[in-house]
Amino acid sequence: MHLSSVSATTATTTSHSTTPSRLQRRQRTRELLALAHSTTSTSERDEALDEVVRINMPVARTLAAPYAGRGIPLEDLEQVAFMALVRAARGFHPDRAGDFLAYAVPTIRGEVKKHFRDHGWTVRPPRRIQELQAEVVRTRSELAQTTGHEPDLAEIAEQIGEPVEEVAEAMAADGCFSPSSLDQPIRSESGTSLGDLMAHEDPGFEAAEARAMLSAAIATLGERDRRILRMRFFEGLTQKEIGQAIGVTQMQVSRLLTRILADLRSQLTGTTPPSTPPGAPAAVKPLQVLKVPRPRGAMAAELRPAS
Repeated sequence: MHLSSVSATTATTTSHSTTPSRLQRRQRTRELLALAHSTTSTSERDEALDEVVRINMPVARTLAAPYAGRGIPLEDLEQVAFMALVRAARGFHPDRAGDFLAYAVPTIRGEVKKHFRDHGWTVRPPRRIQELQAEVVRTRSELAQTTGHEPDLAEIAEQIGEPVEEVAEAMAADGCFSPSSLDQPIRSESGTSLGDLMAHEDPGFEAAEARAMLSAAIATLGERDRRILRMRFFEGLTQKEIGQAIGVTQMQVSRLLTRILADLRSQLTGTTPPSTPPGAPAAVKPLQVLKVPRPRGAMAAELRPAS
């Protein structure tokens, strides 16, 4: 059977309408597929399969439409559906299957759902929730039309036969397709955005905690030790300048600082400071908790020399 003869047999049925009816489309599809698998001409086979795709494209569009407006452009979804339709047309064999659409529709729907699942969720919930979410949206719309009111969770769960908890989780995932921007104004006339209302961690909290911990530890030091800490870490004096102020050498100041920091560390961690042989340089790491802003209040008072 030649393609021209197929077109001739269907011309009379399509002359009254530019869009073939479902029965006309099914009949023409069956004839074209029979031709594609009986001809020995590659070009004639490709032409017949191309015509199968063209006349069944409305079906592919219909299968892609339910996923429109949910984060992926409709054009992209239709393109995925068309590609699946092409694969279905080329993989269908009339001798091993019945109606073409019975074979093609699950293939197209599966490809569209897979593409939507992989690319349509900015925040990706579990697959079970993704699939249930689409069913919940459809059921809610159907119940709203039939009952005349917005259905609650219990009504939707009863209709689809799922637990109320899972239905609630699926409805909560509705915004995962395309979350709102943090720059979006909370009201059209407001200059406040969603991001402005989000809580953030105050960097002063960590410094306040460090001061509270150090205040108790510094209180256990002697007056000279507190004076050395104040001159070194808050007045910014060098070890040489500190030595001149308290009447010791720079090397002695270095050892004193090492011992003072070890004492503070032991107070904060509850451990015993390591002993250092006389005259040996101590290898103690500086305390990270001392990297805080200049002391205020009670801690600053602890570091001041007694009057």
